[in-house]
Amino acid sequence: MKTKLANNSILLFTGDSITDCGRAYPLGRDDRLGDGYVSIVNNRLKANNLTIINTGISGNRVPDLDGRWQKDVLDHQPDWLSVLIGINDVWRQFDSPLAMAQVSIDEYESTYRKLLEQTRPALKGLILMSPYLIELDSTEPFRAQMDTYGAVVRRLASDFDAVFVDLQAAFNKFLTDNPSLSLAADRVHPNETGHTIIADSFLAAIK
Repeated sequence: MKTKLANNSILLFTGDSITDCGRAYPLGRDDRLGDGYVSIVNNRLKANNLTIINTGISGNRVPDLDGRWQKDVLDHQPDWLSVLIGINDVWRQFDSPLAMAQVSIDEYESTYRKLLEQTRPALKGLILMSPYLIELDSTEPFRAQMDTYGAVVRRLASDFDAVFVDLQAAFNKFLTDNPSLSLAADRVHPNETGHTIIADSFLAAIK
């Protein structure tokens, strides 16, 4: 991607609980961005006079994003958009396999692709962050399934000229010398150190 994040741009983050992280409702912005990676990114980029918006919602899967895309993304007319979605699409297959309709990998890709097709032409920049599991063993079923959904995001990033942020790789690097419990009790919702890893990965990717 040739475009760089310019001063005074609108940068919008959307996704699930990892992005939400206690942000204000109905809209997270300014000093009400939550206590996760979005807030860390905001603090690091304050000198750029950006308007940063957080519309993450806990529990969301990609069909939920589809239902609120106009209101929570398009209506804000962001210059740059960052999306982190997919963790719940996979997790519900393991913790609620019979209790709710599941999001197949085909539905995940087709819905995600539809949203990006609606949005990409108006954006100066797009960042797609991979779903992840804070688990080093790639043969563990939950982690293996997360990797397949992460591969979809990598492909979409290529197709839509987006910055791809490989969060799984970032967590894997940390986990080579540290247990997963040092970042998250449930291997999904990170503590402050985990959110810093996400923020650092995001910032390194956009340079």
